[in-house]
Amino acid sequence: MRIQVDDVRLFFDVEGSKIRPDGPTMRQVPTLLLLHGGPGFDHSGFKPAFTRVADIAQVVYLDLRGNGRSEAGPRNKWKLEQWAEDVHAFCQALSIDEPVVMGHSLGGFVAMIYAVRHPDHLSKLVLSSTSTQSVAERSFAVFERLGGPAAREAAIAFWTDPNEAALARYEELCIPLYTRRAPMAGYLERAVRNPDMRLVFFEAELQRLDLLRQLNRIKCPTLIVAGEDDPITPLADMEDIAAAMRPGPVRLARFANAGHGVYRDQPDEFFRELREFIAA
Repeated sequence: MRIQVDDVRLFFDVEGSKIRPDGPTMRQVPTLLLLHGGPGFDHSGFKPAFTRVADIAQVVYLDLRGNGRSEAGPRNKWKLEQWAEDVHAFCQALSIDEPVVMGHSLGGFVAMIYAVRHPDHLSKLVLSSTSTQSVAERSFAVFERLGGPAAREAAIAFWTDPNEAALARYEELCIPLYTRRAPMAGYLERAVRNPDMRLVFFEAELQRLDLLRQLNRIKCPTLIVAGEDDPITPLADMEDIAAAMRPGPVRLARFANAGHGVYRDQPDEFFRELREFIAA
């Protein structure tokens, strides 16, 4: 399905109803809005894993503009702030009130900016394997720990000069280190990708982030999910996020033997944590 948001049509999918029979009444369940990683990917990496929460929540999958099956729009709008405003406008267009918003990786950047700009619009926030800064020494050290000096060199080459040759080397040596388990069967093959998005974003958008100092504006309860073996958004980055937010409604859940995407590497533990957070 697609819906007009600003100047583009965004693709989304829905799993589960919002209002459900409960004896003599109809009961509403929370809406969990999932924001995918990338950039240049789609929502398919969440499927079928998040079917596991469709019994307690309506699950909404969204492809951000320029990603997946959504329209690209002008390239000068491939920006974090625009994606965050698109999320807000998307919810308004579909009358999604007080969503539980989960952002994974790139989606975590978008979710944080959305929560900073519209702190009263969402009910809860989940940050999965994300960061507030460009990839730097913290990541290079984890790549080296997991894949040796060659992986470190490939990561440095790509993140300091993201050209096509560096990207090919990075995909060969570094991408396999993102997760501790083998990637989901068929995930890369079935994903709808926009390769142009990756280089544009890495060259410009990440270099201007100044998000950490704004996180204390977020009001809602927040669950931060971090893998101890995540090379691209390392645990230390997510500890910084937790420290920068308002004390009280923030929980940092760290998972051993998990990399970039705890829901892939430790699904039972992850979904137990998520279900408890949604239901609380």
